[in-house]
Amino acid sequence: MLVSSKASLKYLSIPPRKMRLVANNVKGMPVEKALAALNFTPKIAALHLAKTMKSAAANALSQEGTDHLHPEDLIVKNIIVDAAPTQKRIRFRSMGRVFRYHKRFCHLTVFIEGHTDAEAELKAATKTKKKAVKKDAKIADASDKKAAPKKKAAKKTVAKKTAAKKTAKTTDKNES
Repeated sequence: MLVSSKASLKYLSIPPRKMRLVANNVKGMPVEKALAALNFTPKIAALHLAKTMKSAAANALSQEGTDHLHPEDLIVKNIIVDAAPTQKRIRFRSMGRVFRYHKRFCHLTVFIEGHTDAEAELKAATKTKKKAVKKDAKIADASDKKAAPKKKAAKKTVAKKTAAKKTAKTTDKNES
């Protein structure tokens, strides 16, 4: 059975563009490999993404239970980074001027999927059945090759040659 879960983190004080740079690196990876990659990524967005990914994995495990779902079977299906409301701020400059700047925020949502043991066992059973069918086909092909008519034909031609030689010898003796 397919288990899917999600976790979200809202109003992160990181621009969505910077968060997407990190998120695109781990999309589609297994959760363990993605967390290892994020551990060595030198960006603050990696810390928040890893935290949310761990939460989504914990949600999936608590939803299904660890008897049927293993953490190594989980895969990061999708990561969505949306823009949150932008705060407008001002910075005072010289001669009474004011410069305006925007503090951008984002919402982060991580989707994780995994297969339970029952489905994995079913897939393994079908694979072993397919392998058994292939082995039976190979054995049948091998037995067909062993009983190939080429070897019999070769023996018959040898026998015909020896018979032809014998008849030729007998005709030579009769002539002389």
